[in-house]
Order: sequence, then structure tokens, then C-alpha cells
Amino acid sequence: MRVFLAGIPLGGERVVVVGGGEAALAKLRLFVGSPAELVWFTPGGAPELDRRPTGAPDPARRMPMREDMAGTRLVFLALDDEAQAVAIAGLAREMGAQVNVVDRPALSDFQTPALIDRDSVVIGIATGGAAPILARDVRSRIEGVLPAALGPLATLAGRIRDRVKTSVPDFMARRRFWERAFRGSAADLVAEGRIEAAHDEMIRLLDASALDVGVVHLLGSGSGDPEMLTLKALRIMQDADVILHDGEVPAEVLARARRDAPRRAVETMTVEQVLELIAGHLGHGERVVRLYAGDPEVSERAQRERDALDATGIAAFAVPVVPGPAVPRLRPTGKA
Repeated sequence: MRVFLAGIPLGGERVVVVGGGEAALAKLRLFVGSPAELVWFTPGGAPELDRRPTGAPDPARRMPMREDMAGTRLVFLALDDEAQAVAIAGLAREMGAQVNVVDRPALSDFQTPALIDRDSVVIGIATGGAAPILARDVRSRIEGVLPAALGPLATLAGRIRDRVKTSVPDFMARRRFWERAFRGSAADLVAEGRIEAAHDEMIRLLDASALDVGVVHLLGSGSGDPEMLTLKALRIMQDADVILHDGEVPAEVLARARRDAPRRAVETMTVEQVLELIAGHLGHGERVVRLYAGDPEVSERAQRERDALDATGIAAFAVPVVPGPAVPRLRPTGKA
């Protein structure tokens, strides 16, 4: 990881934008409507009213002074004159502010990522200033699949967060509650604008006494190209509580699983040992992914494990892989 994205709470903070061109207007649009105090300087002249972002502050048509930077958290400089930008950046840093000089990464304390703004949910895509257009293209692709109600859903979750922590002290159980809440009818109600009904549905889920039942999915890495994984396989890998995998599964495929899900290579275990391991995880209500190298449909080892699961009454859900030109067969490893 070459760039670390940190979230800065904007409530009560002061943000200064300097410049009157399109780059400065773009920075203003980021913060209009936020809880930050937004201050705008246009030393080269202000743009016409019809070009200014709705809700933008009236600009001060002068160069900012040292005292203007007092109490400022973030400063964005969109100036053509580099000497001016360097001078103002120095004043801002003296007053404790962090500075971004637009299109000049070497002069900046931080870069502005391409942002997806859903109110309480903000997603950033950063390239460390190396390829901002690429970051914007990625943002466009992600924006197309994210629901507009994502922000209100997060706000609703914040309303009941303390109650959930008190009612569900176990971390894993609490995570599964949130997953049910965010993927079930409560999320649909929020999308319809029925916030209080969604709140009641979340409380109903919280008060439900039914224990979670674990599940096991059988997946294959297919050709080994992570781009060939199906959307269903990716979703299951992102939902998994534990990944039990063959040693031949490419690291690139394993990287697509949820980051904090424990991984364990089981290729040297016997079928009975793997079955015992799976049963133990299921007993804790966990979602297990058994990830095979290649295609489980043509793997004798996968079939033996599937038969063993069936014999014990454990339901296992197989996810087909996308056929590819280089789907490997598992070579026998360990005892069976």
C-alpha cells in the first residue's frame, strides 16, 4: 500500500480554498453542504455567479494573509503561479494546516482522492497523485452500483449502534447482525424513504432470539485468474468467516476474500480432518468457504469431501467456476 486514506471529521473544522478557476470550484463542491466552515479566496478575481457552486461562500477577492489561516484544518490552493502557491502554503503550514496544491503533488501534504459521497458513507479512490483520471474512472464504475440510500442506511445504523453493542456483546454475532440488517428488508425500506419502518425492522432483528446457522460453500479458483471469478463467488468470499483453501490456490484469488477472514491451507489434511474442521466452524455459526484449486467438479478430492459432508447431513453449496483454457486439476496431496 503506497497511499493511506484517513478520514477527517469535518464538524467544526475550517477549510480554505484559494483560486477562482475550475480546479478551485471543484474543491468547493467537495465541501459545500458539509459541516465544515468553508472560506474562499480569489486573488485573481471571482468567477461569475452562475459558475459558482450552489451554497458556496462569498469569495474574498484578495490573497489570504497569515491570520486568515488561524484555526484552519485543510487548505486547497488552485493557483497558476507556483511561487504564490508556495508562499501561501508556507503560511498555512505555520498555522498548523495541511495543504493540497492542486496538480502539484510534490508541493502537497496530501492528495485529494476521487470521492464517492453518500453523506455518512464516503469512499475514496487514490493513486497518490500519479493518475487522477484513472481514479475518477474507477469512481464512475463504483458509483454506478452503489445505492443512493447508502448514507441514510449508515445514519440509521448509527442511531442504534450503542444498543446493538449492549445487546450483542460477541463480536462475530454482532457482525452477522449488521450484515443481516444491511442486506435485508431494512435496507429496502431505507431505499423507499421509510426510515422509521427500517428502524423498527432493525430492532426486530436485534430482538430475535434465533441462533445463526453456519453454512459452507464449495468454490474453485478456476483458471487462477481472479478476473474470471463470478460475482457470486466474489460475494461469498467477501462474506466468509473463514477460508479453508488448497495450497495451489493463487494468492491473487485469495486476495479477493474478505481481508480479515482467517485463511488456512488444508491440502495436507485428510478428508476426515477437513470435515472436523468445517463442522467446528459451523458449530459457531460461521460461514465457511472451502476453496479448491481449479474446478471442484473435476477434483476427486473435492468430491470425497462433498460426499463426506453429505454423509453427515451438512449441506454444502457448490458454486460453478467459469470455464477457462488453463483450469488445473488438483494433484493428490496428503492422505485421503
